[in-house]
Amino acid sequence: MAKSKAAHLGDIDFYPPFGGFPAEGIDFMKRLKRNNNRPWFEKHKEEYESYVKLPMQSLIVALQPYFLKFAPEFDLNPKKSLFRIYRDVRFSSDKTPYKTHAAAHFVPRGKPKGVEGSGYYLHIEPGQVFLGGGIYMPDGDQLKNIRRAIDANTGRFLSILRSKKFISTFKRLEGEKLKRVPKGYEADHPMAEWLKQKQFFVWVEWPQARCGQEKFVNEVAGVFEAATPLVQFLNEAMS
Repeated sequence: MAKSKAAHLGDIDFYPPFGGFPAEGIDFMKRLKRNNNRPWFEKHKEEYESYVKLPMQSLIVALQPYFLKFAPEFDLNPKKSLFRIYRDVRFSSDKTPYKTHAAAHFVPRGKPKGVEGSGYYLHIEPGQVFLGGGIYMPDGDQLKNIRRAIDANTGRFLSILRSKKFISTFKRLEGEKLKRVPKGYEADHPMAEWLKQKQFFVWVEWPQARCGQEKFVNEVAGVFEAATPLVQFLNEAMS
């Protein structure tokens, strides 16, 4: 990708077409891992802007037309959806200031990035790419609402997990489980295994080389579309 920054056309931000995540971006993240300090980053910040941030923003923009078809309620914003490179080190023993990966989180309009609600996640780092959807850290009320929805909509929930597209893309629902059925449900409840879930997400992992191709946009959109019935079920349950 050309070493150029997003140009401003009036109030409209212009991002170049996504042609694949550049090798220079992967190389930057490798070097950042070896030199994770502010002086080095400030010296090489333009490389980050050109080879990591801008390609990720272009990828987000390229995904917008796909989401309009299968999840139009989601906000794919090249500025807001991209996670900042700066780490929050306040409660971490690791005080290195920068992330050595690039990531974006897509949530419904009006919702903050992070753990609130069910959404989609994309992550690129040297050696691997992973992406998926769902909710990783539901709070107590969210868990109760999801479990109620599973109990009340058993057929719909199982049809999502048993669909050919879901199984061929993800194989199964991921996440930690309780050892016992949660309080309020019988131990022999027909949905006992799903009611034990503490997390509800799906994901795929690919070799890093895959993100360097132009068709990466279409492949990512395919994974996100396959996750959409689960994402929507969870958000409806929590609302």
